[in-house]
Amino acid sequence: MLRVIAVDPGLTRCGIAVVDIAANRSAQLVDVTVVGSPGTESIGHRLSVIDRAMDEWLVKYQPDHLAVERMFAQHNTPTVMGTAQASGVAIAAAARKDIPTALLTPSEVKAAVTGSGSADKQQVTAMVTRILNLETPPKPADAADAIAVAIAHAWRGGLFGRGLDTGKLTSPARKSRFENKPANLTPAQKLWLAAEKRAK
Repeated sequence: MLRVIAVDPGLTRCGIAVVDIAANRSAQLVDVTVVGSPGTESIGHRLSVIDRAMDEWLVKYQPDHLAVERMFAQHNTPTVMGTAQASGVAIAAAARKDIPTALLTPSEVKAAVTGSGSADKQQVTAMVTRILNLETPPKPADAADAIAVAIAHAWRGGLFGRGLDTGKLTSPARKSRFENKPANLTPAQKLWLAAEKRAK
């Protein structure tokens, strides 16, 4: 069993989820929340809100890994900067407790949980609800996204993928564990393998 705490970073809404994933890929939601603060607050206060929440959850749930969704450059530079700052706070909080960290792109997460790297938020939420056998979809979307990041990381780095290089926060250049079994791959695994090859 692998326990992953995952973060969908943001200053206003930062999704944090803790998920337990078994070797057979079954997953169980332990807890999920969304923290943050309004844009009228100082940057120091906004980051401290996330830092305190991360510290509390890391102590409370004792995860094996941290997974953080990373954002590619966009036209909205302030949003990207805020996301990067929130990511850094989460990573630093885990580092203080020697918890290994991985970064996943949104397309990697979508491919892992839905089978399509271009899935929309509704599709991600629907698949997260199905994977976890939840009675109702997790809300808001930031909560569902954090859960999806946790599941994607466990299926990739923790259980089915190439593992982690925590020093560089990337996957090491080793063959995927399912690269030589193309006939047995699920659609999601095929898309994940394609994403791995593009990342090399």
